[in-house]
Amino acid sequence: MYNLPVIKYLKPYMKLLFSLILSVLLSGCFIFGDPTEFDETGGQSDSWIIDEAEFFASSKNWTKAIAYLEAGERRFPNSKLAPQFKLNLAYAYKEFYRIPEASAMINKFIRAHPNHPSMDYAYYFRGIILFKEKGFFKKLSMQDISDRDINQLTLSFNALKELTIKFPKSKYYDDSVDRMTYLMNKISEYELHVARFYMRRTAYVAALNRAKFVIENYNQSIHQEEALVLMVSCYEHLGIEDLRRDTERVLQENYPNTKFNTQKLISRKKDWWRFWDSLFN
Repeated sequence: MYNLPVIKYLKPYMKLLFSLILSVLLSGCFIFGDPTEFDETGGQSDSWIIDEAEFFASSKNWTKAIAYLEAGERRFPNSKLAPQFKLNLAYAYKEFYRIPEASAMINKFIRAHPNHPSMDYAYYFRGIILFKEKGFFKKLSMQDISDRDINQLTLSFNALKELTIKFPKSKYYDDSVDRMTYLMNKISEYELHVARFYMRRTAYVAALNRAKFVIENYNQSIHQEEALVLMVSCYEHLGIEDLRRDTERVLQENYPNTKFNTQKLISRKKDWWRFWDSLFN
């Protein structure tokens, strides 16, 4: 038979006891940490992980492929397959639109395995990671003008250029040259677009610098004539006659059929640049 007076006496302490037990249980969770996620690659070989990751990649399951490759790359840093982990991981990052990680991983491969037989592919892929297809360049409004978008394409051009210099016999050489040509022309087009914007704002020194940049860095682009014409107009506006004459002579020697070499345009050199401005605006 229960002693009711005793239970009634202990009742105020039961809540305190319950709180104490609960706090002990919760502190145990903190002691042992959060439950760890099950690692499906645990205890498996490097080749098994590579094969499984390729299976996931083939079905476009990039989340799984990346998880497996990251685990393998951490666990087998000195394996014969260590270079393959890095190459495959860089590719998976790119396909999953994790561009910074893709660039970092391909650069890690280049630093860690300088004599690897796939080094030409690594340099090629470094350019591909940053390469943007057609459609990236739209007709920009004056408010859109910025150097931020062009930086990535410049890095891509430089990476592909490095491949063509270091590996002139690579099977990726021809495709790299084609991509460089596209990039060179689009970067030059962008620079001159910005130069025309500066011309409309009468910022002739800034426009001149953009045109000179195209001449000096992308001298095989299809926009050389426009760059020279812009330079002539800038020098005319700035009153720098000797450099204007030199630039005009280069224009006439390289483009003897240029429409800006006619007598009726001689007195309008300040406005020569407007020919292209009328095409794009």
